[in-house]
Amino acid sequence: MNDQYQALYQTFRWLVPTQFNIAEACCHRWASSSPDARRIAIYYEDESGNREVWTFARLAEAANQLANGLVKMGVGRGDRVGVVLGQRPETVVAHMAIYSVGGVVLPLSAQFGPEALESRLCDSETRVAIVDHASSANLLAVSDNCPALQQIIGIGFADERVLPWRSLLARQPNEFKAVQTRSADPAILLYTSDASGAPKGALLPHSVLIGNLPGFVASQDWFPKPADVFWSPADWASTGGIMSALLPSLYFGHPIVGTRGRFSVERAFELLERYQVTNTFLAPSVVKMMMKAVPEPRHRYQLALRSIMSSGESVGETVFEWCQSALGVTPNEMFGQTEMNYVVGNSNKRWPARPGSMGRPYPGHNVAVLNEDGVPAAAGETGEIAVNRQDAHGYPDPVMFLGYWRNEAATQAKFKGDWCLTGDLASVDGDGYFWHAGRADDVFKSAGHRIGPGEIESCLIGHPAVANAAVVPKPDTERGALVKAYVVLTPEFAHRDRNDILENLQEHVRERLAPYEYPKEIEFVDELPMTTNGKIQRGVLRLREEERAQAPAANTDVGAPLVAPAQQPET
Repeated sequence: MNDQYQALYQTFRWLVPTQFNIAEACCHRWASSSPDARRIAIYYEDESGNREVWTFARLAEAANQLANGLVKMGVGRGDRVGVVLGQRPETVVAHMAIYSVGGVVLPLSAQFGPEALESRLCDSETRVAIVDHASSANLLAVSDNCPALQQIIGIGFADERVLPWRSLLARQPNEFKAVQTRSADPAILLYTSDASGAPKGALLPHSVLIGNLPGFVASQDWFPKPADVFWSPADWASTGGIMSALLPSLYFGHPIVGTRGRFSVERAFELLERYQVTNTFLAPSVVKMMMKAVPEPRHRYQLALRSIMSSGESVGETVFEWCQSALGVTPNEMFGQTEMNYVVGNSNKRWPARPGSMGRPYPGHNVAVLNEDGVPAAAGETGEIAVNRQDAHGYPDPVMFLGYWRNEAATQAKFKGDWCLTGDLASVDGDGYFWHAGRADDVFKSAGHRIGPGEIESCLIGHPAVANAAVVPKPDTERGALVKAYVVLTPEFAHRDRNDILENLQEHVRERLAPYEYPKEIEFVDELPMTTNGKIQRGVLRLREEERAQAPAANTDVGAPLVAPAQQPET
């Protein structure tokens, strides 16, 4: 194929206006134009199958009403407003209203428990929180412990401590003069998951949306086309859900599908078919589930998919090839972080996607692999992925976060000069393709060998018995660590003899990878711990192994399978 990468990368220039507001860019400019106001912004259905269609006009009107209400509550420039909602239209209304008043959105997952909510609300000194019935009990349980929290707005439930959403909006005018914001003004406060300590709040400016657009367009095979419809199961409180799905879709004036309810493969395919979804963001773990549950989806569903972006983990050759053969789509892997999202990836329509590679730096981003001396590593040498504050032409990169919320020490530690460190390891080949080598904190040594979990996990997924897998070190006095795999079995293998499966899986890996990479121990589990973005939380599993190592009675013989949690309680 024609490789257009170098021309696209070298000729790209940022055009970042001094004044920029996400609400204006994603909502109000569409609603202010007569034909565009009737464009569909959101397709929505809840867990019961009830469906709604929201135009940009309807979205803007509700956002204006809420903005007026927030102003009357005293919310102004820079004030934090918590949004504890899943994928529903009110989530989008809340975002647009908060941006319009110059406030800062604090996205909070509906899956957060009381402690997670309290820590973030208190640390951010959030003044107002918006919540629906699903998360109301957890939020109300800690509201008295959050001194800055003055008002809770509730959707779909009644409580004397809560101002009802419907009555609030009904009393407000549907016109609002938005606050003028600079592109560098803060817009979003996203707390990063951190297994080693308290989460840190990454403060993102309005310009971060602009910074995400080149990668979004490229990874979605030059989005938008006239009939494009977007859907992703990614939580609209996560970086992936907000920056890789929701806001870019609306920026281009195209509809996004929002749903409530627990994810299932069957429902995912039904949504793809019902709304004729053309573009999606799916974490590799989600694609693995879909691949195992419905090996030949086009025999059952009438799909319109033309592009898949995948991130959060290495895609791996097994998933890559299945997407090509079963869906007719070459997946574009993408890499980014909350602090600077969408910086490396593929765009198969413009440059060849190589199976297993995370791609090349997207236009507008200066990305390198740094060695231990903090300088770009030689081709093939493993180092840490880093993103420069300036692009290749020396201009500021708008994708960069402003810093960690009230944590200057953590902000400084994130940088080495102008390089923002990611904590992810990779190597770069002679053609500029990045090859992920795992998180720095996921890579471990076993008997002197350096082990990255991604390749082993991908190999395990290639076996018909495996629905999902995670590889972590198990402390060992002789080798330092043993390769340990947590495995979720496919339904057809779930009730078969575990010892036979164990030996079969070990042999499967041994035949395909280095002898030291096969898992010495396999534990069968019902599910793996995941982030709200569908990323495996290996840190949780590593901690579990460390705790077990400190309690000798909990250990089993090397090579013996541990029984599933349903049969033996976790320690």
